[in-house]
Amino acid sequence: MAQERRRDNRRNNRRDHDREEPEFVEKLVGINRVAKVVKGGRRFGFAALVIVGDQKGRVGHGSGKAREVPEAIRKATEAAKRNMLRVPLREGRTLHHDMEGHFGAGHVILRSAPAGTGIIAGGPMRAIFESLGISDIVAKSVGTSNRYNMVKATFRALGRTQSPREVAARRGKKVGEIIGRRDTDAPAEAKEQ
Repeated sequence: MAQERRRDNRRNNRRDHDREEPEFVEKLVGINRVAKVVKGGRRFGFAALVIVGDQKGRVGHGSGKAREVPEAIRKATEAAKRNMLRVPLREGRTLHHDMEGHFGAGHVILRSAPAGTGIIAGGPMRAIFESLGISDIVAKSVGTSNRYNMVKATFRALGRTQSPREVAARRGKKVGEIIGRRDTDAPAEAKEQ
């Protein structure tokens, strides 16, 4: 009887351990049918592009190819989980500053937005921001409409994002000095007059 209880406890502990992994949101950006020309003709396969995020500031992208669609999606999801990127968010809803990203012919512009703006972005970029947990942003793709290049350009831009805390630490200043709060500047102006 005691042995069975121990066995059940071990099983429950294993289940709890599996649940501790952060829950990821997976978004399928696109599936392409690809062909490989061989001696007997063409062999068709599928290429999938997937975005994975925890909606708390971590996001990744991956692509996978296989003969069947589900296998291609699985490979892409695993690749995305391996290539996760942490992005600092302001108030947990938008970016700290505006930025641009380039990859090949892909050129994207990302702008932080006030609360209530929503996600103003198209296609693959919208999937990235939803997976990342951003709720207010304005984004524009100026270059190519190729999904792969748009995703990589967006990730290049997000990879260069810096929080005021990081900038302050690098410069040896306080966060308030970096942000330039108006309430700290106002008394100094009053003293001068």
